Amino acid sequence: MPYVNIRITAGATPEQKAELIAGTTDLLVRVLNKKPGSTFVVIDEVQTEDWGVGGISIAERDRQPGS
Repeated sequence: MPYVNIRITAGATPEQKAELIAGTTDLLVRVLNKKPGSTFVVIDEVQTEDWGVGGISIAERDRQPGS
């Protein structure tokens, strides 16, 4: 029973999330021959203030000129 956890910054639409879930499930079915009914995909949305890269939050990076 595969479990996949996808973490993204907040803002994805319900349609985009559905596509991520379907695509991830399809990948596990094709590559690992897993059953869709026992494949779990969880999407965690993280606020940009709570996600950092290069020593600053994504929110701060987005406020910088040229972002």
